[in-house]
Amino acid sequence: MYKYQILVEYIGTNFRGWQVQKKGKTIQGLIQKKISNLLKEKIILQGSGRTDTGVHAIEQSAHFECNNEIKQFDKFLKSMNHFLSKDGISILKIRKRKKDFHARFSAKIRVYKYVIINQLSRPVLDKNKCWHIMNKLDLVTMKKGAKNLVGTKDFSTFRASSCRAKSPIKTMKVVKIKSFKNKIEIEFRSQSFLQQQVRSMVGCLKYLGENKWSLKKFRNVMKSKKRILCAPPAPPEGLFLAKIIY
Repeated sequence: MYKYQILVEYIGTNFRGWQVQKKGKTIQGLIQKKISNLLKEKIILQGSGRTDTGVHAIEQSAHFECNNEIKQFDKFLKSMNHFLSKDGISILKIRKRKKDFHARFSAKIRVYKYVIINQLSRPVLDKNKCWHIMNKLDLVTMKKGAKNLVGTKDFSTFRASSCRAKSPIKTMKVVKIKSFKNKIEIEFRSQSFLQQQVRSMVGCLKYLGENKWSLKKFRNVMKSKKRILCAPPAPPEGLFLAKIIY
């Protein structure tokens, strides 16, 4: 058996997320089917983690095992992308991996980015790839709030009710906010995340930026561990899985 890792870029707008489901088109399902057809054997694709409906990836990581050795990587990429590009998916790279590699369990850091376009006019080029917010956001206050998210904490407030994680305690390595003109980018780094955690944190940071909440209120909501007190989660279209670090 041979094991290969692939890095995948995709626009999640027209998919029901990464994970294979009984109904609806998924990224994992489509790639898995195309690789199986190309190699003429059934393969199972294992991703580094799920992305929800509408969420994008700059560099998702996945692996698969197969009986047939892939000798020409360039030919494999060209063949796969010929079938996948029309669906907004591109395999960026393929590499051979050792038997103990696992796209999900070997990951040390997952990097997510959330993009906000903060202007009056509706964005055209970034349509379905950002959260358009018309009200001017207070970045100074948002950055102060972001500092409170860093460290090992109980993130129950930001956890979806359907989350299957064993524990709400996670270690946030980095929460960084940067802006250029009207584009705001929020980066989150952690080994793993709870379901809807990033979008929920962004929703609360937005409330801070709009001065709907004070920093004290933000801290109290976080410490409450009560999902019901969380701000509405940010929409999925602004979220990108940026990188998996092993």
